[in-house]
Amino acid sequence: MLTLTRSVGESIRIGEDIEVYVVEVRGGTVRLGFKAPREVTIHREEVYRQITEANSLAAEVAADAVAALAAFAPGSARVPQQDVTTP
Repeated sequence: MLTLTRSVGESIRIGEDIEVYVVEVRGGTVRLGFKAPREVTIHREEVYRQITEANSLAAEVAADAVAALAAFAPGSARVPQQDVTTP
């Protein structure tokens, strides 16, 4: 882990297009500001954990649904063929 010391108004860069600003320090709380491209998602840790848990549960449900639907797919179940020979 990298540990940096910054004062209010100072910033750090992550890569070429993400900048993190120290907005305010009050007691044991630090307010940060972020400048990043729209395609970069930024979440608090607890929110990120909820999202990954929800995605994991959704993937499990999707896998179960695919397995259940596979039974109805053409060719998945053998249907007995009728003998259609002419007399």
